[in-house]
Order: sequence, then C-alpha cells, then structure tokens
Amino acid sequence: MRFGIASRRVVTPGGVREATVVVEAGTIAEVVERGRAPGGIRVEDVGDLVVMPGLVDPHVHVNEPGRTEWEGFATATRAAAAGGITTILDMPLNSNPPTTTSGALEGKIRAARAQIRVDVVFCGGLVPGNSGELDPLADAGVGAVKAFLVDSGIEEFPPVGETELRAALAILARRGLPLLVHAELDRDAVASKAVGGAPWRRYADFLASRPPRFEIDAIDLLVRLCRETRCAIHVVHLACAEAVPMLDAARAEGLPLTAETCPHYLSFAAEEIPDGDTRFKCAPPIRDAENRGGLWAALRDGVLDLVASDHSPCTPERKRLAERDFRTAWGGIASLQFLLPALWTGARRRGASLEDLAAWTSTAAARLLGLSGKKGAIAKGHDADLVVWDPEAAFEVEASAILHRHPLTPYEGRTLHGRVLRTYLRGDLVHEDGRPLGEPRGQVLRNVRSRTD
Repeated sequence: MRFGIASRRVVTPGGVREATVVVEAGTIAEVVERGRAPGGIRVEDVGDLVVMPGLVDPHVHVNEPGRTEWEGFATATRAAAAGGITTILDMPLNSNPPTTTSGALEGKIRAARAQIRVDVVFCGGLVPGNSGELDPLADAGVGAVKAFLVDSGIEEFPPVGETELRAALAILARRGLPLLVHAELDRDAVASKAVGGAPWRRYADFLASRPPRFEIDAIDLLVRLCRETRCAIHVVHLACAEAVPMLDAARAEGLPLTAETCPHYLSFAAEEIPDGDTRFKCAPPIRDAENRGGLWAALRDGVLDLVASDHSPCTPERKRLAERDFRTAWGGIASLQFLLPALWTGARRRGASLEDLAAWTSTAAARLLGLSGKKGAIAKGHDADLVVWDPEAAFEVEASAILHRHPLTPYEGRTLHGRVLRTYLRGDLVHEDGRPLGEPRGQVLRNVRSRTD
C-alpha cells in the first residue's frame, strides 16, 4: 500500500518543515514538499499536527515470563503504542528467569510473539559467573547487555564487581555490543545497612539512603574501564547532576561512554514529593530541584544523549501504598505511556525544540541500539514508524486512560502537554485516539544490526 501523510510540521533530520511523508511497503519511500506528492496516491494532510519519528525507548521492564502480573508484553506494548513509542528494548530483569542465558532469551521471544504491538529488542544480562553466556547471547541476537553495580532488588539478578566487568567488557567490545549499567556503587554498604527497622514514611529517609556519591563512584569506575577496554558503555537513568562533569570529560576524551536520564528526574523534585507517596520511589532516587535543573542543562548541552522511560512497574501491593513505607516499597516508576508528553511538558517551558525532542527520544536511542538507518528518523529507506501528535494540547492523566497493566503512576492527576493522536508501525496505524487498532503487528528484532525474527 502506498500513501502519504502531510503536515506543516514534519520533524526530519534537516529540521522541521512542511512535507509529505510517502510510505510504501512499510518503509519511507520519500519525503517531498507538502502538496507535491506523487500522483495517484492517497494523502492525508494533518495540518499543524506534528509528524515525528516513532519513539525508541531503550529502557523498559516488561517482566514476562515469570512476573507477568507486574507487566506483560501485551499490556506494555499497548501502552507504548499509545505513547507514540514504536520500538522498545526489554531489560533482562525482572522476568524470571532473567535473560542471562540464550535459553532464557528464547523463552522471552516465545512469550513475546503474537502479543507485541510495537517492535521489541532484547537486552541480555551480566551477572556473576555468566561471562561464558555473553557470546551465545550475542549470537542469539541481543541488542545490548545490562549490569548492576548495586543490589537490583531481584535475587536472580545480583550485581557484578570490577573484575567481572572488565572480563565482560573485553567480550562485548569484540562483539560490538554496548554494556548498559545501573551506575550506583555502594562502597560502604549504606543501602544494605538501612534495610530493616521501622517504616520510612518520609521521602527524605529514602533519599538519604542513596546519596549522590553512589552514582559518582560508579561513573568514576566506568570511565576507567571504558578508557581501558574501549568498549561502548551506556549509563542508564542518570539522576545525579554532580556526575555530569565526569561524563563531559569522558566525551571530550573521545571515550565511547553515553548516558540517559528519565522523565521522572526531569519532572519531579524531592522537596515536592509527599511523605508516604511511594509511587515516586525509584533507584537512583529523584533528587532536588537544583539537581533537576542540572540534568536539563546537561541534556540541552548534549552531555546526556537521550531520555528513556525506565518503565519499571509492579503490582500495587508491592508499592506499599497502604503502609506508606519507602523502605520496603518496590523501587520503580510506571511511565511508558507518558514518556513523550512528560518530557515535552518540561522541554517546552525551557525553550527546547521539536528537533531536540526527536533527537532525545528517537535518533540517539536508535544509534545506541544499532538501528540507525532503520529507526529513529523520517528519512528515505527507514521504517515508516511515525507518531502524529499535538504539542499544544494539554490533558490530565487519569487512571482510566492508563494502558499498562496497573494504573499506578506518579503522573496521575498531573496536567501534561502533548497529546498523541496516532502511531504508525511500518506504515500500519496501530493506535489512534487512545485505542489500539487491529491485531498485534510488532516484530522481535534479533541482532538489530543484521536480521529480524
């Protein structure tokens, strides 16, 4: 099927312009001037609505199999499509078993098939003793490997130390895969010493248990190892603005070290979080407003490469809302559906452009995953993954409109700007006006640099 979508605001690699995106056989055949589409094709002109590349979210915890009651492929990818996301990277935890072997990866793929409404890339896991699994995982098609330097909260996914990191980085450098790292290092066992005792009902108690030095110490280690091995390392969910100069210096040195932050670190501030509201608990923690400003500056200056959701939901019971206990509540924020509007709400106030938004949510993540040339841009030859949205439209987040498994998020009740109206996956309209359309059409992308499954 050949058709066109026209708009006064199409976000292309050359800037925002009036254009018609011509789609044929699931790919972008060409991008032409608005009103100059080839004859004989159906063109829909959406006027002032923005047409942008579908978002690529490289940090999503789907949790299936094993903890599907927390989140599963059907519900997660439904929510992703509702938010304009067309590709996700599924983390190796909190599923059970975690994706630390090629056999577990095949189990993930079997679970995902026939359920997914967007494309899915899988991330392998690095844990103590599994370095021998990294080559088989690479052969089986993972797009990256993930490690923790601190307790993950999941017994099956323990943290690794410097020796294990060094050995793994040598393998990943040879295979051309990035290592994604949860960069907190608890050298003095501060967090583990805090376990036990009375409930923490003040957010300040939780915040004090994971100080900025956790992230600073971890990034110092990663910079040294990146310099030594030259393996691509990606710092996930950076929350500490004090670590930004270290990343900037690594970039200036030419090290292959990249970093992301998340909408919750850019949207919320510690002093605004109500005591007992455990919906806001995540690790690393949300820090103060001054820190938030530092993260925005780092994003604007290009020191932070991208913004990912770190969608990490659980059952409502595990959030300990009734107990109001930050000590025992699960640390993760459900936000997949609201990545675009949550980010745009803050970005528009700070003078960021639509081009900035596309770079932070599509282009840079596609590059990280080896998907450049296929995803992340409105350009000839790319998959026709598109999101049509209204950046001026405001809406209040209501539980009834939340499509991931549990309608539990700190964004509930907040007014956000940027309403997603349509999402196209390889030219197919898969979501419109808050409703999923048709059967799931997503693909599992194995070894994203070469083949699909």
